[in-house]
Amino acid sequence: MDEKKQDLFDRLAVVGKAFASAKRLELVDLLSQGERTVEALAREAGLGVSTASAHLQVLKLSSLVRTRKDGPRVHYRLAGDDVLDLYASLRTVAQEHSADVDRALSAYLGDDVQGDVDEVDRDELLRRLAADEVVLLDVRPAEEFRAGHIEGARSVPFDQVEAVLADLGPDREVVAYCRGAWCVMASDAVRLLRASGRAARRLEGGMLEWRQAGLPVEVGV
Repeated sequence: MDEKKQDLFDRLAVVGKAFASAKRLELVDLLSQGERTVEALAREAGLGVSTASAHLQVLKLSSLVRTRKDGPRVHYRLAGDDVLDLYASLRTVAQEHSADVDRALSAYLGDDVQGDVDEVDRDELLRRLAADEVVLLDVRPAEEFRAGHIEGARSVPFDQVEAVLADLGPDREVVAYCRGAWCVMASDAVRLLRASGRAARRLEGGMLEWRQAGLPVEVGV
């Protein structure tokens, strides 16, 4: 093979190899929600800070993530929306063509696969938010909410949903969302809400798909 062509494919392989780790993929999944510190990523992924930093350095050397310094803290973010698209495409292709991935996903999602939770699509949600017809709950951890959320959403981490039931008001339907189509927190929140007598649905997909669709994201509280 021509040396220049070989060099091209060698460099392309570096990017591919960056995805060849379950923990690095989990870190990319977390970064699909928005910018995070090393410490936050390590905590959420169940890693030591030094191990998380090593994985993040691989992603950085492959130009898949970028950093910014804020005093002693280092914040990581995906290098661009195309990285988010690449990760989402990897999930789609793997689910479609790998029976092992499909089985593992079905085992993880459990009842979600049975379709017992109704969904609202993004267009309907936007219309109903504009008309003030729904209460939108972001049931991800508060730190992910601050990193980026749907405008008009209320941050109610999943473990706090039951505690705020009385504050939601009885007149409007509740829509819950979490990280994405592979996240179970929104479905579990909807089941809890429905068991308490509330009309509730989950957003189709979640924050990953919202970002991928190019819809507006609000940062901060």
